[in-house]
Amino acid sequence: MNKGDLAAAVASRANMSKAAASEAVDAVFDAITDSLSKGTEVRILGFGNFAVTHRAASMGRNPQTGQPMQIRASNQAKFKAGKGLKDAVNS
Repeated sequence: MNKGDLAAAVASRANMSKAAASEAVDAVFDAITDSLSKGTEVRILGFGNFAVTHRAASMGRNPQTGQPMQIRASNQAKFKAGKGLKDAVNS
């Protein structure tokens, strides 16, 4: 399922136009992105948690040449599924 398919599914379930559903889906993604960029965790009860974790710098190898290279530190977005989502997937 891509973003357009998600918007179409929201439109049919919420009895709204596809354009309005697409705006709603975009608004949800924007709100989650803004919150994570500020370092704030997003918790959706029954669905899961979005959080930012820090990945430390490390040494790696260039797969083409085999030369060692420095991989810089970065922040990573993580998602942990909640109980409701896990139960729905495993039923």
